[in-house]
Amino acid sequence: MPGTVRLHRVLRAPAERVYRAFTNPHAMAKWSPPDGFYAVYDHLQAEVGGTYKASFINFTTGEKHSFGGEFKELVENELIRYIDIFDDPNLPGTMEVTIALKPVSCGTELTIVQDGIPDVIPVEMCYLGWQESMLALARLVEPEIKQ
Repeated sequence: MPGTVRLHRVLRAPAERVYRAFTNPHAMAKWSPPDGFYAVYDHLQAEVGGTYKASFINFTTGEKHSFGGEFKELVENELIRYIDIFDDPNLPGTMEVTIALKPVSCGTELTIVQDGIPDVIPVEMCYLGWQESMLALARLVEPEIKQ
């Protein structure tokens, strides 16, 4: 059975900055890969029906995991829903990721649900990877640098 990961976090940043971090390929390359990996985004067209193509590269081995997908729903500063499909046939199926942003008194409440994780990926490892990515996301969006 494909797995599901659910995450919740409050970031000390406005929803606009968090939304931009999910829709800008350079920002995604900075925060999205888990520890020990770096990301290359070949393209990212953040509009409904727009596509993206990316790879996470293992820094130790050089092994590359490529994936792509399509944006299904975008509500600026509120909601992002997209699908992921791995290039590797050993990682079959389509994952759907839904990101909800809600302004709160100290920043933005972030809720993420990733459905359809292939059976060969342990859900707990996927969850740990997302936690590492969320720490990197916070380091990107929380500082307010006015230069």
